[in-house]
Amino acid sequence: MSFDIVIAGLIVGVLVGMTGAGGGALMTPILILIFGVAPSSAVSSDIVASAIMKPFGGAIHFKRGTVHMGLVGWLSLGSVPAAFAGVFIDHALGAGKVMQQNIEYAMGSAIILAAAAILIRLLIDSAAKRKGGEVAEEPEPEIRVKRILTVVIGVFGGFLVGITSVGSGSLMIVLLMIVYPKLSMKRLVGTDIVQSMPLVASAAAGHALFGGLKFGLTAAIVVGSIPGVIAGSWLSSRASNLLLRPILAFVLMGSALKLLGVGTTPLAITMGIVALIGFPLWAFVDGYGRPAAAWTAAGHRRRRTLTLVGAGAPVAVGFVTAAVYFARQRPRIVRATNEIAGTIPERAQAPTAA
Repeated sequence: MSFDIVIAGLIVGVLVGMTGAGGGALMTPILILIFGVAPSSAVSSDIVASAIMKPFGGAIHFKRGTVHMGLVGWLSLGSVPAAFAGVFIDHALGAGKVMQQNIEYAMGSAIILAAAAILIRLLIDSAAKRKGGEVAEEPEPEIRVKRILTVVIGVFGGFLVGITSVGSGSLMIVLLMIVYPKLSMKRLVGTDIVQSMPLVASAAAGHALFGGLKFGLTAAIVVGSIPGVIAGSWLSSRASNLLLRPILAFVLMGSALKLLGVGTTPLAITMGIVALIGFPLWAFVDGYGRPAAAWTAAGHRRRRTLTLVGAGAPVAVGFVTAAVYFARQRPRIVRATNEIAGTIPERAQAPTAA
């Protein structure tokens, strides 16, 4: 059992637990390109390990009530048989490398657009909240399940996963976001993790029968990924949209670039640059839109903070300053903004005398 593979499984597990996306599109290439595992063994072992890992994350979301079981049932009705059929067709008839590559390119392009849409929506919602003041997150709305469309999504996603062995989380969460835009991010992630359990299990059964499963490799991935997915699921089941949306967009972008054929080293460099520049940019845009009076009332210097975030974006200074802004400064500035706008959440107001 390789300790390096255990660590890789831990990192990927955290990402899967936090976003429901990125597992197959990240772990399989890591096994092939970094550890020199044969493609058939990497795909089969990764999928079987994922089938063992995801129930741990799903249990946490289920306990927290961040799973829509109606969606899970109708998605599984389509995805489970489609995933097994996809694996069978791939091994019995051979989908062909060109066909698989074209499918992955199409999936990667769609996921890139989805990541961009998430960021645009985040900026729009953030601007609206800055104008009217922020309040506590609204209760989950009732979601009416679109049964036929949901089953079709399950069939489409399951079949592609069976053929390509990647993209279950990334693809399914994007489709769910499009069809159910009112679903909160934490419930979206929880639902996606739970619905992917029978889907991945079906594909894993197919790979166990037809693929090149290696039990030692699978065990190493499982040992790292189980604590990782538990930690990531614990965080995502409690986190707000403010945290989950950019993290999901980041992971989706990495998965999409991998599907588009970007190598592991260029991908790592690209995502590192995106994190070093994107995170400070997000902090700058959010902080710049806050009223100067709210900064002053919160006891923070607006110009100094934004200068450090903006000028330090290409280096670690901007990243660290952005982290301090979101962790410590922003909550105080939001409270000050609410006081100025007169939209303090009810739970934060003092009770009135009878």
